[in-house]
Amino acid sequence: MEYDRIGRNYDRYRVADPRIAASIHRGLGRASTVVNVGAGVGSYEPTDRRVVAVEPSATMIAQRRTPDVEVVQASAEGLPFPDAAFDAAMAILTVHHWADWRKGLDEMRRVASRIVVLTWDSSSDGFWLTQDYFPELIALDRALFPAIEDLRGALGRARVEPVPIPSDCTDGFLGAYWSRPHAYLDAGVRGAISSFSRLNDVDSGLRRLAADLESGRWHRRHGQLTERDSLDLGYRLVVSGDEPSSPRVPPSSPPG
Repeated sequence: MEYDRIGRNYDRYRVADPRIAASIHRGLGRASTVVNVGAGVGSYEPTDRRVVAVEPSATMIAQRRTPDVEVVQASAEGLPFPDAAFDAAMAILTVHHWADWRKGLDEMRRVASRIVVLTWDSSSDGFWLTQDYFPELIALDRALFPAIEDLRGALGRARVEPVPIPSDCTDGFLGAYWSRPHAYLDAGVRGAISSFSRLNDVDSGLRRLAADLESGRWHRRHGQLTERDSLDLGYRLVVSGDEPSSPRVPPSSPPG
């Protein structure tokens, strides 16, 4: 299990950003019962609704700080719930980790009428980190992330919304530190970004970045970014399905 190996400090570095959370929660609409698929440490789970979290990694489950949320250890491809058990299903920066993302989305559609997915548009060029220092990350991520049009095809009628990343984003995913380049030199920061775990050579890119920061080259090329409040790096919210007409009560435990 990948996250049993790399996910040991997610509770420290992957703190929900309130502006991103607001976008996700708007996408959930009036849903009163939500299943969070590939939930990780539960960063974006709403606190004003009944939530059940599904997470396959014991390491991630052990870091959760939401004792009121029921957690089921299972995979997206085999959700242990009856049909139409929830008003909405959410999946936040996780679909690209699934063994079979199409099957996982089918499972989400089976158990909920509304689907909310936060993902990355694989047609994006990335940003200075991937363009100048780790270009191999783009190829690796494009091989993992489903294309937006493929997601649309799997989910049916869906709307796609850009999710600009704030300059002081508190959730330390790959693009979070676009205006704080020194952060990528921190091993703890990189340890909470799964993309780095897939690289064969991290050190050479880090050496180039450190040298460019010390010489001022990075600031000459990209310093104007530090004046911006947010940046579109290709992160997208995909919302599909109808809002519920009446609330549901989720099952308290998987069927035996």
